Amino acid sequence: MTLRDYRYASQPFVVGASAAADFPAHTVVEETLTEVVANDWVNDEYKHLVVTASPKALAVKPGQFFHVLCPSPDQGDLWFRRPQSIYAIDKDAGRLEFLYKCVGRGTHGLATMGPGDKCNIVGPLGIGFSLEPQWKNIVVLGRGVGLATMAPISQLAGERGVGVTAILSARNASYLLSREKFAAIGAAIVPVIDTDGTSAVENVEAILRALIDDGKADAFFTCGSNRLFQVMRRLGKEFGIPGQIAMEQIMACGLGPCYVCVKTFEVDGQKVLRRVCVEGPVFDIQEALGW
Repeated sequence: MTLRDYRYASQPFVVGASAAADFPAHTVVEETLTEVVANDWVNDEYKHLVVTASPKALAVKPGQFFHVLCPSPDQGDLWFRRPQSIYAIDKDAGRLEFLYKCVGRGTHGLATMGPGDKCNIVGPLGIGFSLEPQWKNIVVLGRGVGLATMAPISQLAGERGVGVTAILSARNASYLLSREKFAAIGAAIVPVIDTDGTSAVENVEAILRALIDDGKADAFFTCGSNRLFQVMRRLGKEFGIPGQIAMEQIMACGLGPCYVCVKTFEVDGQKVLRRVCVEGPVFDIQEALGW
């Protein structure tokens, strides 16, 4: 994308009131005033947010994100938006879904919103995942909220008839998020958790090697765990398997100018700096160095 692509109107698109013709057709990013449909707890740490969406917002691709304006949970001000990767896209209903963990003032403020409240979002932002036509089977590996990021690329793969093996990692069984999303597209689900030791690097590597031997790993996708990402990266290099990683990073502007989200990558043997918000958040797995 170019800087021109990231311009958005000074007035937000109001879902249910604005007309698409009133906003620049060439701009893929817009500020949208949505309405909260639901914002429910899925366990003691994570909430599932559903909002209405404009036509441009519904064009979001797996791996892209929105910058969400969160209300303050207290008497202080919140100066910056919070980036939220897309969890699900329901074009028929005109809705977007987000799965987020309540960890700071921004997400705790977001957690206070209820049905009927207005939610201001900017997006779609960033570079998303891609699927190559020759890939017949992919492996997705996610942990924690990274499982939410793996859900939409798995949904897209399922729609295209691509087989999906979903390795879902968590502290315990109650944090194995998004299982229903993977089950809905017929993915082979492999849970690995800390409490029984199955999430150990050695075990996950054994699972990945078995998938490679069975010809079920044409490409790797991952998000949410540095140690498990490193396993995928190493095996990808060893067997020549392409891969993509969605990086998690603190952002301020979400549009590139602030450089808060810069990370180091290795490209052609050289260390380079890239902004996660505009040159990612999805990167080549062999170029990423981790968190």
